[in-house]
Amino acid sequence: MTRRRWIAEHWDEATATLVGPQAEHLARVLRAQPGMQADVVAGGHVYHAEVAAVAANEVRFNLIRELDADPALPITLVVSIFKFDHMEWGIEKATELGVGAIAPVIARRTEKHLAQAAEKRVERWRRIAHESAKQSRRSDVPFIHDPVALSDRVRADSEAMRIVLAEQERSTTLRALVQEAMDAGENQMPVLELAFGPEGGWAPEEEALFDANGWRAASLGPRILRAETAAVAALAVVASFLE
Repeated sequence: MTRRRWIAEHWDEATATLVGPQAEHLARVLRAQPGMQADVVAGGHVYHAEVAAVAANEVRFNLIRELDADPALPITLVVSIFKFDHMEWGIEKATELGVGAIAPVIARRTEKHLAQAAEKRVERWRRIAHESAKQSRRSDVPFIHDPVALSDRVRADSEAMRIVLAEQERSTTLRALVQEAMDAGENQMPVLELAFGPEGGWAPEEEALFDANGWRAASLGPRILRAETAAVAALAVVASFLE
């Protein structure tokens, strides 16, 4: 039988602790008792663990042994903020597919009311990523960055291979660029940063900004995809090099 998996808020070398909603669910709904077995994620590692103590809003585990776990994909999705319900779906699915981080950005064509409300949505996006990581039995939770202006993200220092998905690009595919990076790294998975535009695509000055800062343009194919679909498709392309 598959053991339940929980993501600890606090941990040390021997113990891990759940607090807040996770602990309340474990204590009140599942009626956890000392000795109950579970898998616990702590500090990016997964452990076979045993409940040591239960309180109304805190459950402490003893960590028994570390388990094998797949690491996150070394990918940051740079996502122009779009309709929140679609964006939440995209965050959930990207987490399930193993994304390492998601960086929301405000682009030229980001709807003004979404840009203004984005900062207040970050904690909700982080909760969605947390729950999706738990559901998909990940050994970590993707990092959700605070929203920033697109220009700040594009100009920021990075050691990643930086790729902007662009509708007007037809000759170079994402798969070809990833294969190029794999060949250059002797089949070691490269660190990638993938940027996806808002509805309406990138503005001309944004395309010039990407180009001036060393980003390479790539295509996912001839069809026009929604932002959340494009992100999931891109992750699937990159994951195909690993699995």
